[in-house]
Amino acid sequence: MTCALMDSPSDTGAAVRPYPDGVLDDDHDDIVLVQACKNGDAAAFEQLVKRYDRRLLRIAMHVTHNLEDAQDAVQEAFLKVFRRLTQFQGNSKFSTWLTRIAINESLMKLRKLHSIKEVSLDAEPYGGESEPAFETMGSMLNPEEIYRKSEIQNLLRGALQELLPAIRVVFVLRDVEGFSTEETADVLELTESAVKARLWRARLELRERLSKYFAAQRSRARVAQ
Repeated sequence: MTCALMDSPSDTGAAVRPYPDGVLDDDHDDIVLVQACKNGDAAAFEQLVKRYDRRLLRIAMHVTHNLEDAQDAVQEAFLKVFRRLTQFQGNSKFSTWLTRIAINESLMKLRKLHSIKEVSLDAEPYGGESEPAFETMGSMLNPEEIYRKSEIQNLLRGALQELLPAIRVVFVLRDVEGFSTEETADVLELTESAVKARLWRARLELRERLSKYFAAQRSRARVAQ
């Protein structure tokens, strides 16, 4: 997505400093860029796109599990944001507002293309008191371990796809993208307790699938001995 969506940059617009892809500066910079966009500075909107497009595409990919659908969802999100920019009053973070729109566009893709009915973020949260740890593998791996890690990652991707969208998106924001519980709640317009409950459920289901994988690995190892 580029500034082809808008007219050429305004000569009188506020100067916008460049940001590397994927770098999220403080929220004040977003406000400055948004205000510049409202004043007709197309370059400012291009900077906003560059700051967030990669992260939004990753999130959309996790939701839709289809690159074309994810790209379409992100583009639609930016188009919608551009058209509604004058409505943004700064009551929440711009990044929160943008991410929420991108996630909703991704869920709409699921609804339309895969006939999934229960993709609403307003579904009843799952219960659960504790949050089991999601263990990670060490960094020093030999070739066999690298292959096994790749196999586990594929298993994780497949297991993640099987989660209900309402809990999958919570796991993606919290454990994949590193959002805080509060940030995740703001993006999805949920209570923090609902976020914790859904995250607990997602981790539990993924952990169960991984446990089955490791149990099968141990069983094959015993047979081979």
